[in-house]
Amino acid sequence: MMKTFTQLKKNVSKKPEGLKKIKVALLGDTATQFLNIALKGTAIDEGFDLNIFEADFGQISRQILDPTSEYYEFNADYTIIFESSHKLLSQYYKSYDSQLNFAQNKINYIEELYETIQNRTKSKVIYCNFAGIDNQIFGNFANKVESSFVFQQNKLNYLFSELAVKKNNFFIADLLSIQNKWGRNFMFSPNIYVNTEMVLSLDVLPIVAHHMTSIISSVEGKFKKCLILDLDNTTWGGIIGDDGLEKIQIGSLGIGKAFTELQQWVKALQKRGIIIAVCSKNDEDKAKEPFEKHPDMVLKMDDIAVFVANWDNKADNIRKIQSILNIGFDSMVFLDDNPFERNIVRENLPDVCVPELPEDPAEYLEYLYGLNLFETASFSENDAERTKQYQVEAQRAIALDNFTNVEDFLKSMNMVSDVQAFNNFSKPRVSQLTQRSNQFNLRTVRYTEQEVEDLMTSDKHHTISFTLEDKYGDNGLICVIVLEKKDPETLFIESWLMSCRVLKRGMEDFTLNTIVETAKKNGFKYIVGEYLPTAKNQMVKDHYQRLGFEENDGEWVLNIDSYEPKEVFINTK
Repeated sequence: MMKTFTQLKKNVSKKPEGLKKIKVALLGDTATQFLNIALKGTAIDEGFDLNIFEADFGQISRQILDPTSEYYEFNADYTIIFESSHKLLSQYYKSYDSQLNFAQNKINYIEELYETIQNRTKSKVIYCNFAGIDNQIFGNFANKVESSFVFQQNKLNYLFSELAVKKNNFFIADLLSIQNKWGRNFMFSPNIYVNTEMVLSLDVLPIVAHHMTSIISSVEGKFKKCLILDLDNTTWGGIIGDDGLEKIQIGSLGIGKAFTELQQWVKALQKRGIIIAVCSKNDEDKAKEPFEKHPDMVLKMDDIAVFVANWDNKADNIRKIQSILNIGFDSMVFLDDNPFERNIVRENLPDVCVPELPEDPAEYLEYLYGLNLFETASFSENDAERTKQYQVEAQRAIALDNFTNVEDFLKSMNMVSDVQAFNNFSKPRVSQLTQRSNQFNLRTVRYTEQEVEDLMTSDKHHTISFTLEDKYGDNGLICVIVLEKKDPETLFIESWLMSCRVLKRGMEDFTLNTIVETAKKNGFKYIVGEYLPTAKNQMVKDHYQRLGFEENDGEWVLNIDSYEPKEVFINTK
């Protein structure tokens, strides 16, 4: 699946029209020209057109500390900073008097660069951590000598993670894990380094570029949300219909171990918030049997949001899963051991990611690790509840079929919403929802946690978050509104986005009632909305028109005095 550097170079020369443009500054202490090309080529496959400002190498400090530099003139959306382990080792050798404090001093310098950027721009910072060099001064004993380079570099990489936890706009491109996976000899060529000042080999550049653009993609709201599993010879060894429950391979013996460890990985993804679905050619009762009865199964029915097992075409079944989950095909990954099934899905649903699993199940996991499929830009404790929410959604869909009148159904739901301004508790979820919501999103503005915090203290904005609970369960935080004061009479809807899980329940009307209340309370006369089309938000094209706004020069205006509150069946907590 990973393209070579030559293929990425061709990507750049055949760049299609209509890609989302993003400005990236690339600052390095070694040569970065080829990394520049690899980043552009990789981004094209992700749907982005990177406009890259590449500083001359060795100018990281000057570009960031000098307020009149070309870097600030460029005004990047993202700043990638690539300091190499080789230059780090040179700095270490020159710091004889302070080697014991080398890592701490270095992280202080990195934090200063980050704070300087944040004070002057809105750029997110992607900083590379340091792939290991063991300079063999102490051998293994280096791990017991605090002043050794090996000890200080390990400490520095740990301090990197600590810094990233504290700083919302600071992301780590994990070069250390890339080296651990692919090997130092694959990643670094001494001959090329000495002759060209390039520390990354041509072979590793696509992998490094993929990791960096994955961070950008996830912040921009483009990432994988759902893993769909085939069962026979993918989730367990053998064929449940032929071999029976006792003979499928799973557990701690032989090849069963590979399937058990794959399931442990899937379970960890599910706990992190990835939706797990099943798409299997099987009789449903047979397919469910291992989940319900096999003592060695790690995955249980409770872990599966949507379970589809029948003899239909797998592409059609994935369409069925998509209609229940209401997420984009491009946010789905489908795992199947059968090349025929993989190709049917690829041909019919080209947006679904279908990894080319190795023939040997023992190699599945290492192969999947190398693809870095589930990059994210945020994590909140609510993520673990996602499976439950989708399972409950399926129950609601069944219940709706039993009502002839939608109004009666909505009344029967006993819906309650907690309406609040953004706060420290909701901050991570608000940020995450802005990054995840693509379909019901009027202007598709993404906010990092830092930007949410800025809105909380801004005197130019009103913020509103909504939860939704009903008799079936709690959907958590599902709607985000950011209102900007344009003038003493006008409130502009900077952001209106909602989870698609709660459509058709009157939430849009309930939200508008709340926006109008907020406007009235603060003395405004008009509310102005705007629809900015993207490839994914066609469903809200007529949103403001449906709600009674009037078009005026590309914007939608609502006169508060003439607004009649809409009837809804949602109560405020």
